[in-house]
This record gives sequence, C-alpha cells and structure tokens, in this order.
Amino acid sequence: MTTIVKRSFPAPIEIGPPAGAADWRSMYPAYLLFSKENAAWEGEQFWYWDGMHRPDVEYPFDTIVHEAYMLSVSAVVSRLFAIPGAKSAASRVLNGRLYLADIPFDDSTAEARRVPEFTRRAGHYFDNWDDLNGRWIAKLEGLTAELQAIAVPELPELEPERVVLDGRGYSSGYSLLDAWHKAIGNVFLCYQYHFEMLVLAYVAQLNFQDLCKGALPGISEQTLVRLTAGVELRQFRPDEELKRLARLALKLGVSGELRSGEPAEILARLDREPGGREWVAALDAVKDPWFYVSTGTGLFHNERAWIDDLSVPFAAIGGYIDRLQRGEAIDRPQPELLAERDRLTDEYRGLIPADRREAFDQSLDLARLVAPHLQDHNFYIEHRHHTIFWNKMREFADRIVGAGLLDGQEDFFYLNRWEVGQALFDTANSWAQASPGLRRHWRSLVARRREIVEALRAWVPEPALGQVPTELGGLLTAQFGITMDTVEHWLRGDGDDAEQLSGVAASPGIVEGPARVVTSTDQIDEVKDGEILVCQATAPAWAPVFGKVRATVSDVGGMMSHAAILCREYGIPAVLGTGVGTRRIHTGDQVQVDGDHGAVRVLEHASR
Repeated sequence: MTTIVKRSFPAPIEIGPPAGAADWRSMYPAYLLFSKENAAWEGEQFWYWDGMHRPDVEYPFDTIVHEAYMLSVSAVVSRLFAIPGAKSAASRVLNGRLYLADIPFDDSTAEARRVPEFTRRAGHYFDNWDDLNGRWIAKLEGLTAELQAIAVPELPELEPERVVLDGRGYSSGYSLLDAWHKAIGNVFLCYQYHFEMLVLAYVAQLNFQDLCKGALPGISEQTLVRLTAGVELRQFRPDEELKRLARLALKLGVSGELRSGEPAEILARLDREPGGREWVAALDAVKDPWFYVSTGTGLFHNERAWIDDLSVPFAAIGGYIDRLQRGEAIDRPQPELLAERDRLTDEYRGLIPADRREAFDQSLDLARLVAPHLQDHNFYIEHRHHTIFWNKMREFADRIVGAGLLDGQEDFFYLNRWEVGQALFDTANSWAQASPGLRRHWRSLVARRREIVEALRAWVPEPALGQVPTELGGLLTAQFGITMDTVEHWLRGDGDDAEQLSGVAASPGIVEGPARVVTSTDQIDEVKDGEILVCQATAPAWAPVFGKVRATVSDVGGMMSHAAILCREYGIPAVLGTGVGTRRIHTGDQVQVDGDHGAVRVLEHASR
C-alpha cells in the first residue's frame, strides 16, 4: 500500500455541532454516540462517513435500521463466521451522520487464528449454497408475512362485550404494546437474516479477484467484475414488469391514457374501456410483490415505495412507451454481457498457469453462484419487507396521534425507538386510566427535534475521523470505493480540479451529455433521456432511470456497489466514488464520463 505521512483526521470528540443544534445528541441513544468515556479507543480507529447508505441526517426513529444491521453484520464477522480481514465493525452517529469503522485485530496472529474456523464454517455454506439460499428466501418470506399480519389495534371507548364474554382476559392497550414489541423484534430478526449469507457472498467475490490478481498480474478491476456479469436477478424484475406493462398498453391501444394526469385519474379513465380494464387487471396482478420497491434505499421512512405512490412507476412506463414508439430497444443487454463474459473467461483462463486452472474454475463458479444474492437480498429486505415495516410504523403513529400526544404521522419519526415505546405506553396507559397523557411533553420534544434536524443538514460531514489507516482494501474499497489514494486526497484537503474529477472506473465506456444532478429521491422523475446522472449514491430501485441515462457519476461507491453492478448490467459507463460530483457538477453542465479510466470532465458550464 501507498505510504503516507502519519497524520490524523479530526478526533470525533473534537467536532462541535453546527449553529442551532447544540443539543443534537439528545435525539439518539447514548450507545450510538462518540463519548468521552470511550474517547481514547474511538480516537484510535479510522472512521469513515457512510454517505452511501445514510447520506442525510438520520431521523431519530430511522436509526433503528442501522442499529439492526450493525448488530447483525458485526456479529457475523466476529462471532458467527470469524471472518478474516477485520476483528469486527462499529458505528457511531456524529451531527446526525453515520460513521463506520472496521476494527483491526489486536495482534498480528489473531487474523491467522481465525482462518481454520472461517474455512470450516464458510465452507459449509458454500458447499450447500443453493439449499441454504432457498431456506433463506423462505425465512424472509415468512418473516415478511408475519410482519404484515401484525394487527395494530385501535383503543375503543369501551371494549366490545365479546372480549369479556370470550374470557380473553386482556385489553386492547396490552395488544397495542404487544404488537409494537413484535414489530420491533421482527425488523431486528430480519437483519439477522440480512447478513447471514451476504458477507460470505462478498468474500467469495473478493477471493476470486485475489486469485486472478495473483495468477494474472495486471488484470484490471473492470475485467474481473465482467467475468461474473450477466446474471439473472430478482432485483431487475420490477423494472421488467414496467416494460411489460408498457408493451401491453401499446398492444391494447391505451398508451395515450397513461400520458397525463395523476395515477388516480389515469386509472379512472382506463376503467371506462375494455382495453383499459384489461391493462389495470395486469397492473393489479404484479403489484404484489413487484411494486414493493422503495424509490430510495429503503432505509429511511420518507422514501416511499411504488405501491404507496404510483406516480414513479407510471412515469417510467410512460418513458418506456415513448422509447418503444421511437423504435428504441428497452431491454437490458444481457445476451451481449453473457457473450462478453464467456469470451473473457476463455481468454483469461487460457493465460492461467495449468496448475492453477482448477482453482480458477472453482473460484469463478463460486463467485457466479453467490452473485445473485448480492443484489436480490435488497428486494426481499430493503424493499418489500421495509415497505411493509415503515407502513406498519405509520399505523402505530396513528394511535399516538389519536391519543392527542402528537400532531401527525411524521412527528412519530422525530422520536427514537425507545421514546416511541414510551409514547405508546403513555397512549395505552392514559387510555386505560381515562386520564391525560403527556401531550405538551411529546409535542414540544418533536418541535425541537424538527429544528435540530434542519440545523444539522447545514453541516458538511467530515469524510473521515480518527487515525489514518496504514492499509485499506477488501469490502471497504469494493463497496465504498475508499482507497489509500482517497485517504491521501482527504488528508491533503485539496479538491479535484474544478473541471476534472476522478473516481472508480466502475463500468466501461466514454460518453458525453448534459448532467442531471439528483440529490433526493423525489427528483428521480426529473431525469430525462440521454442525460448524465450525477448523484450521491444510487439504489437498486432506480433501475428505470438506467434505461434513460447515458452514464452515471456518484459521490460514493466502489466496484461492487449497487450502482456499479446496475450500470454494468445496463451497459452504461459509470465513474463512482468521486467524492464531490454533486457539488462540482450542476444540472445542465455538459460533461464527459470516461468509465474506462475513472475520469469525469466538465466540458461546458450551464448558464447560471
């Protein structure tokens, strides 16, 4: 690794709050925060901002997701599979932003001692991958069904007489609290399953790349990832259903009805004609499960899903109709990807020394076997399960609002999960006691939280905190695109040239076009055909956008990030991990994206 001057990033404990947010720490549980108690240990770690998964200020309640996934992934690494590479992983919140750290081993022999344990445990999963993956899907579908079946009871003025006559023995207030605990337990168990196989899938991919780099010095990262491209993914199915509905609209002669108006208006017009009713029946048939797709990552409550708001899928269907009418192809170039994959495989396999060819074949087969799980887990968890989870939380919010403790649904998410539990108990308790709850307390708390969240949004997150690492690699580089060169860049504090940015060459090709900067999910429908998408990070649910744009530029992301995989599967160039793309490039700028070399150049600035 590149040797750099031994300097430190700011110590976490040294970073102060922005104006207007002095009491921001009150929003989060103490265990999520950097502390004086652990300042020495925390200051020795290398912390990096998770701008890929948590780019915005964390609503107090929404931290439940990262709490659940950090509890899971850390245990998978340290306690279940004893994965070499890092002792574990840790997370902290600073000024509302999530920071992560890979915890190094305490001594040089600790990693080596893990290898035999890891080999046996991971080997069992790799040897039985198809069976275990099938069981994994069954577990997720069962867990999601259990979540959906949780009833969030109303609190009646008087319990129905049958409650007494049936000898039930407990009130609706108890049922409300019981439902809450079941829902919270459900999301935490969901994340235990989330990383059961996912980390192993990444390990298999990285091991294959390491083998190739050792046997084929000079092989590029792009070539390596293309050797496992072209897989059929469930994650692509929602987008495929939109394309099918676009073709059906043209076949039935109702495409014009889809071109204007709100979804409710469109559906009302379609209901007046036989072809329209047939199209609506086809739409209804695919909504569950394929419209349980978040417009963002699925990790935030405010990223609504297609099933909640049909305007996003309807806009995508309209776009596909336009392209079909122009005679353009709308299908993913999967045959071309597979042909290129097979050609490259034959070419590089022939260059592998004969005594290492069997290992190459086995490692490649395993990398391809696990590849679908890297993407498909998102559909089962972040999209379908979480869409139901967030909507279930809104039902609980309605009960607190109904008790007069909060003004509206959105207020609920300004309380952390422990506070919500208290507010729900206050709801049930004040109902049972026929007495007032703490209305002024909860409402004033939420009012202050709204001010804090807005103030925190003005803070520009530090890219890293704590000690400078001596080496980087593995998942940190593959997922986030953070390398030692990135760290040097951060340390120097000098930005890229205003006209040129560099990043990870994640998907090949060189194109030019007008930029479209998207910094929030509600701007997705503004993306036009032929534009260059510039964003902080993309989510798998943005698949319809990749059918429009000519290339993608992101602030964060590495070769194995969702954005990289999507761009390669859709055959469009991508430069990821630029760090400052959304700040240096403006909508309307003419830019060149060089996905072969990881360079982005502003050719002409839009008039501003």
